Amino acid sequence: MTPAVDSVAVPPRGHRVRQTIEQLRERILGGEWPVGGRIPTEPQLVAELGVGRNTVREAVRALVHAGVLACRQGSGTYVVSTDELAPVVARRLTDDRMTEVIEVRRAFEVEAARLAALRRTPEDLAALDGALAAREAAWRGGRVDEFVEADAALHTAVVAAAHNAMLAELYASVGAALRSTVAQAMGEALTPERYVDHGRLVEAIRAGHPQRAAIEAGAFLEGPAGGSGC
Repeated sequence: MTPAVDSVAVPPRGHRVRQTIEQLRERILGGEWPVGGRIPTEPQLVAELGVGRNTVREAVRALVHAGVLACRQGSGTYVVSTDELAPVVARRLTDDRMTEVIEVRRAFEVEAARLAALRRTPEDLAALDGALAAREAAWRGGRVDEFVEADAALHTAVVAAAHNAMLAELYASVGAALRSTVAQAMGEALTPERYVDHGRLVEAIRAGHPQRAAIEAGAFLEGPAGGSGC
């Protein structure tokens, strides 16, 4: 389900804001800005859309509120969904439902890995290599928050390599839940016993082995707490 413009909160003066929201949504739904991708900066949007800075800011804020976009401090604004499922999932996310979250992650990620091994392109493999390197660097850096984001980015790259738009949208909708399971598993510090190598998953996808890729993806989420949860 995609959020109609009328369902998004718009300021009273917002005829231009409403039009800008529609323009942003058209680009998202048209695939110009895919789920997981970063949208142009505010100055770039002002130039491209021919509207004022405040109009762009309010339109983006409305889509963030609707769960379509997410602002990441110091990084930019990203497309997290093309529908309104993301905020619904976020509201339902509680500690006592983490087992359910892990089960849903397993369902998505195992199938995504299997499909990725069958459908990956050279561009997908380059993205996976970059995401894996960023994850390793974040681990070495020792900051839990940075590692959580890098780990989520790698899993998102695997889903993107599956080339199933509906799967990508649904997976993006549980992005907050995904990060919560990883953060919960990591605790307050990155310790050696919590490290899980994802290199074998990437190599299975590169080699075109769907069964091995699925096994590797599922192995990360085994155990009473979902293993390392990442």
